[in-house]
Amino acid sequence: MHQSPVKFLVPIETSGSMVARLFDAQRQQVNEIDAPTEEVAMMTAGLTPAHGADDPAWATALAGHNAAERRAAAAYSLPI
Repeated sequence: MHQSPVKFLVPIETSGSMVARLFDAQRQQVNEIDAPTEEVAMMTAGLTPAHGADDPAWATALAGHNAAERRAAAAYSLPI
């Protein structure tokens, strides 16, 4: 099965813990991992996140999160 490359990484709180949701260029979730891992740190090293993931482009992708969680999240655009 072919999987789209990861374009966005969004560390976000869910149920009291931090997860990193991985999305393709169309903001379709392709994976989810624990946010406090070395892998997430390596993927985001040297990148500047967007402040919050509460803009309309993220509304569908992060529909399971409330507005405060989306505002507090950081959306990283990863080099492909």
